Amino acid sequence: MSQTLPENTRQAGHDIHPMFLRRWSPRAFTGEEMPAADLLRMFEAANWAPSAFNYQPWNFVYARRETPDWGTFLNLLVPGNQMWAHAASALVFIVSDRFMRIGDAEPRASHSHSFDSGAAWGYLALQCDRMGYAAHGMTGFDQPRAYETLNVPEAGYRIEAVIAIGKQAPASVLPEKLAARESPNARKPVEQSVFEGAFKAPE
Repeated sequence: MSQTLPENTRQAGHDIHPMFLRRWSPRAFTGEEMPAADLLRMFEAANWAPSAFNYQPWNFVYARRETPDWGTFLNLLVPGNQMWAHAASALVFIVSDRFMRIGDAEPRASHSHSFDSGAAWGYLALQCDRMGYAAHGMTGFDQPRAYETLNVPEAGYRIEAVIAIGKQAPASVLPEKLAARESPNARKPVEQSVFEGAFKAPE
């Protein structure tokens, strides 16, 4: 199957580790089941991401395919994401804690809960790649229903995104419109978003 996967021709503008170029977000998955131990290894990697005060505001709520919760999780996605994510092996909702609760101190709003949880997602995505899986993050889901269905208190937590995880399949398993887009995308030159001394807004 690997011979038919999209070719990755990404080139970095500066010397970096190949894993950053190898990781991308496909939509084509094989539909095979994932051992629970594999998913726990991914969460373990995510757990070592940096965070303000080491508070670790990330939480992961997941369902694996062929389990009772799978259909419930899949139906929280918008239809356009359901059409390909149905073949993933796991769906994971990232939930960040909006407040820091440290010791006996009063809970206080966290400025970086989303930022820190995003770092955890990045670690998870790289671990997926190391294990031969692919991960695709998305924000296309029914937010009001997700808070209610997943029992997430909206006042204290934020559902950041959903991750589809699975073994990558050839683009041919996708609908034609999606298959045409199934290839690793490039990045703008780093010089366009890195500024010495002061920020420069696009003209």
